[in-house]
Amino acid sequence: MADNTLRDLDPRLTPARPDLADIALQGRVSAARFVAGVARRVAVPVAPLRRRPAGDAPLETEALFGEAVTVFEDDAEGWCWVQLDADGYVGYLPGDALTAPGPAPTHKVTALRTFVFPGPDIKLPPREALCLGSRVAVRETKGRFALTARGAIFAGHLATLDAPPETDFVEVAGRFLGTPYLWGGRSALGIDCSGLVQAALAACGIAAPRDSDMQEKALGRPLSLDAPLARGDLLFWPGHVAIAEAPDVLLHANAHAMAVAREPLRPALDRIAAAGSPLRSLRRLP
Repeated sequence: MADNTLRDLDPRLTPARPDLADIALQGRVSAARFVAGVARRVAVPVAPLRRRPAGDAPLETEALFGEAVTVFEDDAEGWCWVQLDADGYVGYLPGDALTAPGPAPTHKVTALRTFVFPGPDIKLPPREALCLGSRVAVRETKGRFALTARGAIFAGHLATLDAPPETDFVEVAGRFLGTPYLWGGRSALGIDCSGLVQAALAACGIAAPRDSDMQEKALGRPLSLDAPLARGDLLFWPGHVAIAEAPDVLLHANAHAMAVAREPLRPALDRIAAAGSPLRSLRRLP
C-alpha cells in the first residue's frame, strides 16, 4: 500500500498523477500505472513547460537547449509529460521540442545570448540564438568558432562543463537588466523573479530550486527582518524574491517594471507593502 497520497507531495516536483506515475515512486504513491521514464534532451532554444498539455495553459517554467529531461508519457497529440533533470520540475513540454539524447553536452553558453550560424562565418544568417545556460556538444573548433551539430557558435561565448564557475551571482543577475518580465520565464528572452535567482546561481555552480517559496526554504540562512543587508542577500515576499545588489539597492525581475530592474531598497519595500505584500523573510547565502 502506498505510504502517501498525491496530496502529501509537491505536484511541481512529483511525477505522479492518479493514472500514471514514475516507477521509482511505486509503493510511495497510488497510481493506476507506473512507468520507467525515457531520457530525452531539449532540442529548441527555449521550450515551455506548461501546467496542462495545451498551448494556452499557464507557463510553469522553461527548459533550455541541451537540458536533460525524463519523459513519462507521450500523448501522441504533441505533448510529453516530463520531469526536468536539473531542478526536478514536472509538467508538459511540446513533443517536437525534444530529441533522443545523442552526444553528451561538452560546453555551456556563458553569454546572455549567442547566435548559432550555419558555418564558421559571422556573415552567414544565424539559424537561432541560444541563451545563458544552454548546453551543446562541441565536435571541434575552427578558428574562433566551436562546431556543433546545430551549427557554429562563437567559442568565446562557451565554456567547458568542467570549467570553473563564475563567482559573483549578483553580477550575473545584473547582466539581465532590461530583460522583459515573463511569468515562468528563465531565459534571457524573458524571465521571472525566481528564474533570475536560479539562472544567476546556476552560472556560479549553485543549484537552486525553481520557485520563490522553494528558494526561501532551501537557500542560505535566515536573517532578522531588521538586519542590515549585504550584497547577495535574498529578500522574500509571498510569491516574489529579490536580490540585494547593495545594502540599499534591489535587483529583481518584477511585474511593476515588467523587466529585470534595479530599484532603491526603501521605495521598493514601501511599494510592495502598499500592494499588500510586506517583506516576509531575508536569507543570506554562504
